[in-house]
Formats: sequence, structure tokens, C-alpha cells
Amino acid sequence: MTRLWFRAALLPDGWSERVRLVTEGAEIRSVQTGVAPEAGDEIQGFGLPGLPNLHSHAFQRAMAGRSERRGGERDNFWSWRTQMYALAQAITPADLEAIAALAYAEMLESGFLRVGEFHYVHHDRDGTPFADPAEMAASLVAAAATTGIGLTLLPVYYAHAGFGGLAPSPAQRRFIHDPDSYARLLEASERALTGLEDARLGIAPHSLRAVTPDALTRLAQLRPDGPIHIHVAEQTGEVEDCLTWSGLRPVAWLMQNQPVDARWCLVHATHAEPGELAAIAASGAVVGLCPITEANLGDGVFPAAEFVALNGRFGIGSDSNVLIDAAQELRLLEYGQRLVRRERNVLSSADQIYAAACAGGAQALAAPADALSPGAAANLISLDADDPSLLRSTPDEILGRWVFAARRPVVDGVWRRGRKVVSGGRHHARDAIVARYRDVLERLRA
Repeated sequence: MTRLWFRAALLPDGWSERVRLVTEGAEIRSVQTGVAPEAGDEIQGFGLPGLPNLHSHAFQRAMAGRSERRGGERDNFWSWRTQMYALAQAITPADLEAIAALAYAEMLESGFLRVGEFHYVHHDRDGTPFADPAEMAASLVAAAATTGIGLTLLPVYYAHAGFGGLAPSPAQRRFIHDPDSYARLLEASERALTGLEDARLGIAPHSLRAVTPDALTRLAQLRPDGPIHIHVAEQTGEVEDCLTWSGLRPVAWLMQNQPVDARWCLVHATHAEPGELAAIAASGAVVGLCPITEANLGDGVFPAAEFVALNGRFGIGSDSNVLIDAAQELRLLEYGQRLVRRERNVLSSADQIYAAACAGGAQALAAPADALSPGAAANLISLDADDPSLLRSTPDEILGRWVFAARRPVVDGVWRRGRKVVSGGRHHARDAIVARYRDVLERLRA
């Protein structure tokens, strides 16, 4: 049994001061408010539920910061993708485990407690399937077990290089499946997840350009109760190609041709028009926003203010993992809206952005939203109340000061299922994880 005392904590009905939270095993057993600390209490700053990270490509952490030099007259998502494909062709299962372990540790250190891993590097480096279809997925499971992060595994179906069933390119050889081999991948992935605490499994058609309509219909039936994630309308080039192929924009085509509902997460949806936003909101689907990556790749800015006004649901993700920082994802989400609209506090407040991202992310990852309440899983984070950015904060200022004013990470402690995995802002296995990651980078750059 662990007793934690917080100067203030974000409970389901709002912030409360002087809070004692008692955990036993993986659960929160009791919560008291307005109490003084006692002997045996572990004194903390500000406590709150952690954020879900609904969209990650863990292996891309190994190229963070390495593509930030202009590569020609036009440097955009598609030129970046060429560099990313080169990394995808080089990594082994052991490499993936080491890279993902660092990414997952950094997620925990920044306040993400569960990750949706949109996983598409499936086969050996020459494109030959492994004897175990989930060989690469098992590396991600091992990384999640090492770090303690919650995992929703989203094996990706990727079959084509473009709309209309275009044949895949050699650079995509490690990704490719047909519907039957993908069904076997799901079965193997389910076995790989056995024993990993509170793991979830979903499906992930990569994008409309990588999946034929018939295959998409079949895939959606493979896990009738699981989440479905798909990239859609991320790039203007994708929108133009979809119009040429079908006469419809990507979101419009998807909404008209699939039974999109609350199981679905439409990742990015950057270039959705007003009618498409209304259709997504009415469906109950979640839009997966990745502001740092979307800015890094020059994707554009999702019309979040308009979508929220329609009661649309959203969550956030770290996507390419060029910079893993939960607070900065929220900051850039709001700042993007301010720059486009030339207004302040467009999405109302940091508290409301945080609550929406927690609820939308949990829905998209098919996991209960973390809450500091009796009977809930003991998944929570603490912020360092003595950090200069948070000194003398009133409860209604805490999230705003963390998201918009902190110069450095202020997440001090992280507990997952009652086990403390981050102390003093550092993951407990950080040194060993970094050592393995360093070895992988040295081999990949040799």
C-alpha cells in the first residue's frame, strides 16, 4: 500500500487541495481531500491523470532531428518520407525494441501513460515474412514491458503505394500484407500481447491510398469490438489524388463508404472541410492530432476550433517522435489555432484542452480514461510544484502554467498500475535504455 499526499490534485469533479491518495496493488483504494500530511505519506506537488498518446511510430525516434536540412527545391512530407523509409529498411527486431524503449520512457517522463502504436514495419529487411508474423510487434511489446507504459497495439495493413490499388514500391517491402496474411498478423499480435498488463489490440488500415475499398470493408470486420485507426487527409497531395481517383475528398469518401463510428480514430484529418468536420463529429469518431509532427512535416493546421464547436472529439499523439513532450503537443495545438485565427485562448483553457485530450485519447485506445478516484487504475503523474514555472500556483492556474509557461519538463513522478516508473523526472531504467539506444545508433550509422 502506498500513500501519496498532494498539495493539489485533479479529481473527476475538478481540482482539490491537500489530497491524500492511497493505492493498493494496481488500484486507487481511497482519496481524501482537505487533509494534512501524516507520517508515512509520500509528499508530492500536483497530481493529475496522465495523457494517452494515441498515435506513435516508435522506430522514427531514431531519426529525430536528422532530417532538418533542406533537401531540394521542395522539401515536404514526401521528401521526408524517403529518409524515413531508409531507416525502416535498416532496423532489426532488437533495434526496434531498443528504439521503442527510449521513446516509451520519454513518453512516460513527459506525462503520456498509454501509447497507441501504429505499427507497420512487419517483415525482415529483404521483405521476407518472419516465421512469427508478430516478430517485430513482439519487440514493441517487450519495450512496453520494460518501461511500464500502457500499450494499444495497432498493426497496420499496408498493401498499395497509391489510390486505385497501385503496386507497392521496393521501399515499402517490409510493410506489405494481403487480407489473409494480415488476419494471421492480428492473431500472432494477440499472442504477443499475452501477459502484458492491460494491453489492447486494434486494427490500422494505413490510409485510403494504401488500402482498396474492398479490403477496408473486410478489415473493419476483423475485430468488431476493437479500435480502428487510419491516416486521412494529412497532406494536400493526398486530397488531390483522392479527388482524381474517386471524385471525393478523403474524409468525405471515408464517411460515405464506411460505417465510421466511435471505434474509429481519424489520424490528422488536417484538410477536412466544414461538412466533413460535421460528419466526423456526428459519427462519434475521434480525430487524432499530432501538432508537433504536423508542424515539423509542414502538414497544415487542423481546424480544431470549428471541430470542437461541433462537439467533436480529439486526442493527441507524438507520431514521428521528433520531440516527445505531452505539454508541448497541447501548447502547439492551441498556438496553431491562435496563429490561424489571430485570437487568444481559442480552445478556452488548458484545463479543457487537457480533459478533452484525455477523454478522446482513452476512447481511441479502447482503454478507460485515467481518473484519480477509488477503484480506478493507479495511473497518475505528479508535477514539481517547486519548479519556477509553477511556484505559488492556484489550482486553476496549474495546467495553464505547465502547458504554456514551463521551460523544461516538470513531470516529477509517474505511476503506472501503482508502480512508480519515473522519479525526479527520470525513468527508473533510463540509463540502461539509453545505453542500448546508443549502441543501435552506432550500428545504424556505421
